[in-house]
Amino acid sequence: MTNPANATSEQPRPVVNDRPRPVARTRADGSLIAFGASAVVLLLLLIFILQNGQRTEVHFFGAHGQVPVGVALLLAAVAGVLLVTVHAGIRRLVKRRLAKRRDRTPQTTRITGQGSPGTTSSGSNR
Repeated sequence: MTNPANATSEQPRPVVNDRPRPVARTRADGSLIAFGASAVVLLLLLIFILQNGQRTEVHFFGAHGQVPVGVALLLAAVAGVLLVTVHAGIRRLVKRRLAKRRDRTPQTTRITGQGSPGTTSSGSNR
């Protein structure tokens, strides 16, 4: 016999392919994973900069000076990320404008020789 004091209020989870279904992930789980991954990447960047402390001459748009190699490479990587981000942003903006323009223009139907007038090439009325 089962003891009602030991009974749990939880119902058993559904079973899929002879295994219990995994617990659904939450937004907080994703944030925690992203935070941990970001901390690891920042730690690796710090180690990279500290290990590449030799100074090098840098010339950029008329400005010149000496900076550590690690810092110069990090700045070059950040500049590359910014270029890609700007390009992607402009591409999204252009696509959004084209989609709005397409939504504003009336749809024209193509009348083919088959079917009745007012039908498209797929045979459905618009």
